[in-house]
Amino acid sequence: MEDRLEVRYQELEDKLKNLTKEDRMRVRDAFQYAKAHHEGQLRKDGSPYITHPLEVAHLVAELGLDADSIMAALLHDTIEDTDATHEEVAKRFSETVADLVEGVTKLNKVKYTSTEEKQMENLRKMLMAMAQDVRVILIKICDRVHNIRTLEFQSEKKQREKALETLEIYAPIAHRLGMQRMKWEMEDQSLKFLDPVAYQEIADELAAQAKAHAAFMDHIQQEITTRLEKEGIHATVYGRVKHVYSIYRKMYAQNKKLSEIFDLYAFRVIVDDTFTCYRVLGDIHDMYRPVLGRFKDYISTPKPNMYQSLHTTVIGSEGMPFEVQIRTWEMHHMAEYGVAAHWKYKQGLSNKQLGTEETFAWVRRLLENQQDTEAEEYIRTLKVDLFADEVFVFTPNADVINLPAGATPIDFAYAIHSAVGNSMTGAKVNGRIVGFDYRLKSGEIVEVITSKNAKGPSRDWMKLAKSNQARTKIRQWFKREKREENVAHGRAMFEGEIKRLGLTIGMLTAENMLPHILEKVRFNSLEEMYAAIGYGGASAQKCANRAREELVHQDRQQAERLAAERAEREAAEGAKEAAPAALDSGVAKAGNRKHSVSGVIVSGMTECMVKFAKCCTPVPGDPIVGFITRGFGVSVHRADCPNAVNGMSHEQEKDRWIKVAWDPESLNTYKTSLDLIAKDRHGLAMDVTTVMATAKINILGMTVNVLPDGYTKINLVVEVRTQSEVTTIMNKLNQVRGVYQVSRVSG
Repeated sequence: MEDRLEVRYQELEDKLKNLTKEDRMRVRDAFQYAKAHHEGQLRKDGSPYITHPLEVAHLVAELGLDADSIMAALLHDTIEDTDATHEEVAKRFSETVADLVEGVTKLNKVKYTSTEEKQMENLRKMLMAMAQDVRVILIKICDRVHNIRTLEFQSEKKQREKALETLEIYAPIAHRLGMQRMKWEMEDQSLKFLDPVAYQEIADELAAQAKAHAAFMDHIQQEITTRLEKEGIHATVYGRVKHVYSIYRKMYAQNKKLSEIFDLYAFRVIVDDTFTCYRVLGDIHDMYRPVLGRFKDYISTPKPNMYQSLHTTVIGSEGMPFEVQIRTWEMHHMAEYGVAAHWKYKQGLSNKQLGTEETFAWVRRLLENQQDTEAEEYIRTLKVDLFADEVFVFTPNADVINLPAGATPIDFAYAIHSAVGNSMTGAKVNGRIVGFDYRLKSGEIVEVITSKNAKGPSRDWMKLAKSNQARTKIRQWFKREKREENVAHGRAMFEGEIKRLGLTIGMLTAENMLPHILEKVRFNSLEEMYAAIGYGGASAQKCANRAREELVHQDRQQAERLAAERAEREAAEGAKEAAPAALDSGVAKAGNRKHSVSGVIVSGMTECMVKFAKCCTPVPGDPIVGFITRGFGVSVHRADCPNAVNGMSHEQEKDRWIKVAWDPESLNTYKTSLDLIAKDRHGLAMDVTTVMATAKINILGMTVNVLPDGYTKINLVVEVRTQSEVTTIMNKLNQVRGVYQVSRVSG
């Protein structure tokens, strides 16, 4: 193995001939340092760990990056996985190398509440480092490329997680940086693990048709080459079949089989200057029939990642469509290596934007957009901002603004400036007034109508905006301008979610519970949480779910303590039959508790999540018993409920049935369910609802089913305060004409 490592390192040195002798010695030193620090560590395939950073260094060298980058690639896991420190690396190599390593290092030692939060924090750190030095992300992408190449040695769960993250985050970042080769490899390798059947089908079909594809491409390549030579144009022409993931996406989007997809081929024509690109375009359109709407000029309007080419789709004499990309050599290097071309081809490139602040303005926007945003929302919208298809629209001054596909005038206004978006009252597209929900198309001229008296953005704009940039700026406006409104709006949303989960706000705000809840939702006060929900910085549903999780956790701990104390007490007293006897007696006195939030006092518990069983819907006055559930608090049943009677007879569940009692001070209302059987007749349902309205009883639900032999069954879900109120209602319903049975639902 030692010999193989040395051979592989020598192959790396062969790629470093453009470096000085001193730099090559520094790279060798970095290799030896990394090798020593990773000594004894193995990869999942059993190989020495140093093989991974060495392969990453190969990829970085192929990009043509400098000595510091290659050294950082060799050292990129030392700070994270060994006892090496930033200070030590900086002292031995350089501050720049140490900063590059630190930028690539993931934040594995920080505790996160969710996968999205961890992913956002890792991305945020990379973007911040990238804003300082773009080499950080280039090394990170090389790291991910090698990891995805060796993913088969990971567990199936880890394979899917890494493949999905690569496909959704790293491949599109590579695209945004113009690194097409690595983007394609990451996409294909990810697909292999995310949909292995589809990947294999496409790969097998391409292999089976390889000869036919090669013959077609040779024919077209020869035709174009011959024509350009005749015109006196010096050009390099070659063709390729689109990569597997590109074909997969087309099949998925169009619901087609591979045999039904015709534009599998792309040809590149590379020439010496921009003027010749347009000459070649004329020749191509003269040779083949162009497909309308499929011509794109990325030379006059480059993509944000600096990509430039002319794209046109044409149909050959065989009736087969194919794409032709026409570019200069400088454009070609940018298309293949993206920002890395700044190093690899910096001697021959004249692109003045390379490495400038303008080039990476999108990085700064992404960092700004993650403020006041929940991790899940940020990751979701990040995928739209970075990775969706784009539209290019124009300002009235002919400036080009690129936006994600599906963007609206709201996105356009905030892309211009926050003040423009906040004061927008309307928009025009090509001189015509359009609505805020209008979806912009490439080439349109967009004009924003503003007013000094504008009231600011509407909350509905959050739903209409497509870009994270616009949504973040709208959110920040509400945070700054509408504090009281945010609190009220957030409170209503949160309490609605709490109610949906079957909880009450009082259960969360109890003195001994609130600190735990606030820690779980990660806010200092309820008002702060309400404000965040109100302006969109937090999700009401997520906060409610987290609060419920903490309530369950605290409840489970309390229930476990209660069960343990009860077992000890019964063992000491020798009264194993005491609990069932107490339950059979009906209502139990509940210790020292004088008040409850739920309306039910649970013996021995000061705070507890209580749910009322849907099978019997107990109400005050009914004899009741409690059952300690696994993770959902205490479920309260009527004592005569079949589920309770059967449950208490099972030896394994015997100890989980506990004493509960109605709180006499409670003013709560409760749901219960009634079944009514009557002779079917016109107006029966109306008479039933009239009785309920007269008795001032709220009907929460009503279901009518026609039975055989002319009878009807009506199920009523009603809201009452006591069992005596239920009895009164049942008596009144029995007096309705045709009704012969009214009963409580039980089990």
